[in-house]
Amino acid sequence: MNKIRTMVVDDEPAARRGLVLLLESDPDILVVGEAASGAEALRRIRAEKPDLVFLDVQMPEMGGFKVLEALGPQPPAVIFVTAFDQHALQAFEVNAVDYLLKPFEDDRFWTALRRAKSELVRRQTDALSEKLSHLLSHLQAGAASAPAAPAAPAAPAAAADAPAAPESITRERILLRSGGEIYFVRAEDIDWIEAEGDYMKFHAAGRVHLLRETMANLEERLDSKRFIRIHRSTIVNLDRVKKLSPSFAGEYAVVLHDGTKLRLSRGYHDRLQELMRSAL
Repeated sequence: MNKIRTMVVDDEPAARRGLVLLLESDPDILVVGEAASGAEALRRIRAEKPDLVFLDVQMPEMGGFKVLEALGPQPPAVIFVTAFDQHALQAFEVNAVDYLLKPFEDDRFWTALRRAKSELVRRQTDALSEKLSHLLSHLQAGAASAPAAPAAPAAPAAAADAPAAPESITRERILLRSGGEIYFVRAEDIDWIEAEGDYMKFHAAGRVHLLRETMANLEERLDSKRFIRIHRSTIVNLDRVKKLSPSFAGEYAVVLHDGTKLRLSRGYHDRLQELMRSAL
């Protein structure tokens, strides 16, 4: 694993030295420089391109917020360090990882550093996910533009009245994140999906994966003959449904083959029953 390139920016030499000593005790960290003013910090950050910056709020020439603004839309992860607590809200408004108020205890420092490491892992995973999404889109576009396969020989006349083969189920692969890794999961292997904040949580083959997506967009991507929404925050694979069980106040629970019970909202009851009847 590559070390986290880290810079310390503070106009007080003693404060810089204290942070550097703590950082050098962590084997994951590589301190790549220090700066004593905002202008110097801006020059050194642009030159060294650190992953993480401990940035003082009030400094000569240029304060920490001005430095962050000047770095543009893709700055390094930042932990603000200051002796004044009135800037805390502004720090989080600019998406700082954390805010250390001097003087701080070592435990508080390590908590902030852990948060920074988690944020950097998230950024790397999101960047990889985006690259893989572009790659998959490129491959799918290439497949769509490939020459069509030769037509199959005509069927014998005796088979002309045979029923048409059912439409094949979509086998779209979805990129999902789990434990810092990216998985290619076939849509048909998904058991059920639930909304969790800004993410969709996919339950598939005993594993749980996350995808940053909205419920509405996800419904459009999935095969409507296989996947159905049973609640404002739940989508289920119809092939995994074993039965409907009466619940409270006239509602039903959707019971999957693995025993999982999911709430069925009244507004989605008729649509689920219709699909289950058509599947028989």
